[in-house]
This record gives sequence, structure tokens and C-alpha cells, in this order.
Amino acid sequence: MNHIWYQNKKIASSKIVCIGRNYLRHIEELGNEIPQKSVIFCKPNSAISPIIYDFGSNCRFEGELCFLIEENKAIGVGFGFDLTKVDEQEYAKAKGLPWERAKAFDASAVMSEFVKLERGVKGLHFKLYQNGTLVQNGGYDLMIHKPEQIIKRVNEFMSFEDGDILMSGTPEGVGSFCVGDTFVAKVYDKDTLLLESRFVVKPHPRGDK
Repeated sequence: MNHIWYQNKKIASSKIVCIGRNYLRHIEELGNEIPQKSVIFCKPNSAISPIIYDFGSNCRFEGELCFLIEENKAIGVGFGFDLTKVDEQEYAKAKGLPWERAKAFDASAVMSEFVKLERGVKGLHFKLYQNGTLVQNGGYDLMIHKPEQIIKRVNEFMSFEDGDILMSGTPEGVGSFCVGDTFVAKVYDKDTLLLESRFVVKPHPRGDK
């Protein structure tokens, strides 16, 4: 089982529950419709990876606030990349097919460490830098569906296991990346820096997948 780190402990998450189209400007930048209901999909444990691999120019990064779930509550916060194979997703959307080939491939969920939530979620936001340039900036205030609402809606049809991760959607600024790129993600509670993580893109050990 792959794992994430929370307060210097290894946590094996059974799954990652992801929310799509949760920021208005991201919906607009991709030309999508605003959904009437939360767009929910899952990634398996095998998607969790501590490092970004290069899957070619067809792969897009989407930075997100991520939450560690215990007893149906967010107890920790971290940063994660929802890596997306764009051509696969566009084909699936056009044909009305599931998104697993585009979203749930191995190493498609790159995670920082997680830190304890001390003051709730309302002040949370993040900034993501690619090679020193700010590319994404978003958080609780800009989310269409808030984490508390998402947890309730997921529970209408599926259970969270303790240790599962909720990825809360990406703001505008998604883009491509290549081997050698450096990302720095900073997660804040209002003006307080909670964590800072650095990711360097390395080639997949088995080449492009």
C-alpha cells in the first residue's frame, strides 16, 4: 500500500475522493459547464506518489488543497496534484465514458505531507509556483462546494474510511510540465504558513506510460 505522511506517521489511504469543477474561473478556463451537482470521482491507493513523474506533454497538473479524513471529518490538510491525461479526458467526456484512464492512473496523485487542522478550514488557501512563477492561487473562499458540504454529499452514496483523502478541486492556472520543472506549494491558514513543499519533476523509471 502506498501512504501519505501525517504528523510523522505513515497513513495508508484506501482511496482518494476528488472533486471536479469546484472553482468558477477554472470551469471558465477549460470551457466547461457549471455543474448542478458536485462532480465526484475517485483515485485508488496506487495513484498516491511522493514525486511527480513526466507522462508527456499530454499530462496536466492541477494543484489542490487536500484533506485527511477521520470519522467523516477533516483532521489534516496538505497539498496535492491531480495529474490528468488531457487527451484521455477529452475523449471520455465526448463519449460520456468514465474518467479512470485520464485521472486514476498510477502516480496521478502527488501528495505533500499533511499537518493537523488546528482552526478549521475556512481560512485555508494555497499558492503554487512553477519554476519560481506563481501559477495557481485558491482556497476555501473561492470554492463552489465547501469541504464540509462535499463530505456530506459523498456520504449519501459512499463511505469515507479513516485515512482517506479528499481532494477539493483546482483553481485556474492548470498547465503542462516537463522533466526538470520545480514546483513549490505553500498552504496557509489566513496569513499563517502551515506547510511548504517542493516537488521536482523526474522521468518515470519505466519511461512514458
